Amino acid sequence: MTQTEPTTAAPGHAGRITEPIHVSGPDGPWEPVREGMDLRGNAVVHTTWGEWLTGAVADPSLRPLLGRDWQRYRRTTDPTIRFRFVASRLATKFTAAAALGTRPAELDLAYKIGGRPYLRGLDQIDVSLTHTDDLIAVGISRSGRIGVDAEPADRHMSFELLQNHVCTPAERAGLTALPEAERTAELLRLWTLKEAYTKALGQGLRLGFTEFGFGVGAGGLFAPDGTPAARDEWAFTTHRVLGRYLLSVACHDSGLDTSRDTAVRTMLDEGFMGAVAGLLDSG
Repeated sequence: MTQTEPTTAAPGHAGRITEPIHVSGPDGPWEPVREGMDLRGNAVVHTTWGEWLTGAVADPSLRPLLGRDWQRYRRTTDPTIRFRFVASRLATKFTAAAALGTRPAELDLAYKIGGRPYLRGLDQIDVSLTHTDDLIAVGISRSGRIGVDAEPADRHMSFELLQNHVCTPAERAGLTALPEAERTAELLRLWTLKEAYTKALGQGLRLGFTEFGFGVGAGGLFAPDGTPAARDEWAFTTHRVLGRYLLSVACHDSGLDTSRDTAVRTMLDEGFMGAVAGLLDSG
């Protein structure tokens, strides 16, 4: 069983989204992340929180690595929640650092209303984080919005109970035509795609899942009646990772002439970079 197995994507979409990369902690491998950013403008990393525990807890530089998250880490008393929190934040920072050619401690990870992470001073870069069970996945893009979502591949979703709350009329028709086992698996895939798309939009569950859809067995974006709802600005893909999770990615291409040089010192304004350097020196 390979670590990453492609499941479905709309025609041409898979080539626009970098295949998810499995990293086994701070040691990476990180080269494919930088390559993905250079070639496609995006990268997706998946890992497990256990793979970060030894390096995270023993690292004497944990405090500067966590930055503004240090106090939250210290206040969290439940050890499981605490370790998962630190692993997800370090995975996000190390992924961004690899993509931008810098050190993780030089990046300032902050949060928007609702908890979506972003890199302070790097408005052109979009970041998405998801976790379920022991899986952590991080998406990063320089060309537009990105969203990632994952679920255990064996999670059972009841079509009968969820169809009117999750599916468009076109999706309901397509799913009804499938055998029951295939229908359950396809409903889960559609769910992760919808989660990824709404995360990319910054809407989360505020955008009703019956207001947009995806082709059954494909990854394109459709209106409720099944007609195409997007041209080429969005790409979608779903992969089975670690043999036991579905990981879906939604990636937007803003169409802007973004710089291929995504080294952090190129993209940060000088004033902000100086402020960050000053904080690091004083710490």
